[in-house]
Order: sequence, then structure tokens, then C-alpha cells
Amino acid sequence: MKPKCLIFDCDGVLVDSLPLANRVMLELIAPFGVSKEFEKVIHHYNGGSLWASLAKIEELMGEKLPEDFVGRYRESTYKTFKEELQPIEGAKGFLERNNLPKCVASSGPYEKIEQNLHTTNLLHHFGNNIFSSYEIKSWKPEPDIFLHAAAKMGFKPKECVVIEDSLDGIAAAVKGGFDCIGLTTETNLTEMKKSPAMVFKSMSEIEKFLQ
Repeated sequence: MKPKCLIFDCDGVLVDSLPLANRVMLELIAPFGVSKEFEKVIHHYNGGSLWASLAKIEELMGEKLPEDFVGRYRESTYKTFKEELQPIEGAKGFLERNNLPKCVASSGPYEKIEQNLHTTNLLHHFGNNIFSSYEIKSWKPEPDIFLHAAAKMGFKPKECVVIEDSLDGIAAAVKGGFDCIGLTTETNLTEMKKSPAMVFKSMSEIEKFLQ
């Protein structure tokens, strides 16, 4: 695996936002009586469309969430991220030492991606090479965001490696014809090992592998 370009997901790969986002979501849905069911939807939530996750929550609730729910969720997560967000362990060193062209391709809104990378002091590694599913109106597990990112960077899919932490992201990368590396945690290790991605437990392991 000798890539000419690296395509990074953001949440869970570069910034450790998922525990914070899940905490905020749990706090917001607790009044609706489904907090104990949250573990059932967490895999639907991470890595894909927020709307798909909210649809799953509404299914559990048996009713629609308030119209202002997404706005309150965005506002609360932005505030939490600004105060608490940290980079994924090993991400800073990896980005500093790796000279390949690189970009970010995420399902999140552009403003969120940019703010999170700024908060964690990673933004300067990517410049304008930040791509959001909201730009093209297509979300993982569809491959379009990765195909869009590769085209904008000037590379073919097989010249790129996608680094992902979710099954939806891995499925999107593979469907688009990309080689894919999975960054896993203990909670999703078993599922990730069953995926088509090369799976590693840390950014330092990924860095060594790519060397």
C-alpha cells in the first residue's frame, strides 16, 4: 500500500469528538425516555448521516423529535467541542511527519469540521482541502464524498488511502474503489476486524504501516 494521497475522516480519526457528541445526544434525548436505548443506535449514529440516526431515535421513541432538536444539538456540541475537544492521540505527530498530499472528507457540516480542526490545532495541515457531505448532498455509506475529495485533490481512487473509524465510512471507501485503513477502539474492534479495511488500534500503528 503506497498511496499518493491520504483522505482522513474527521470525527474519531483526527479529533476525539465522538464521546463528547454522544454525551450531548444522550443528555438531549434523556427527557424523552429513551436514554437506556441509546447504545442501540450509537453504531447508526457514528460515521453516517445525523438524520439517519435521528430517524432511528424517533423510531425508538414512537414520535417525532421537536423541530428545534437539531439546532439545539448543534449548538450544544459546538460549545462542548470548543471547551473540551482534543485531537486523537498520535494524530498531530502523524500529520507533522507525513508529507503526502492530504485532505479531510467528512459527513459533518463544513463549519463543524473547520472549527474542530482549528480547536485541536490541526487545521493548518489541510488548508482548503476540507470536503463535506453537505456540499454534495450525499452521505456515507455512499462513496460520493470520497470520490469528490479524490477528484478535487487530483488523484484516482486507487492512488488514495482512506482512513476511517466507522463501518459506514469503510463501506463508502470500498464502494468507491479506495484502499481503506480502519482506526478502531475496543468497543468496535470485533466488528471492524470483519470489515474489508486494514484495522489498527492507534494512529502510531497506522503511521508505521504506511512507512
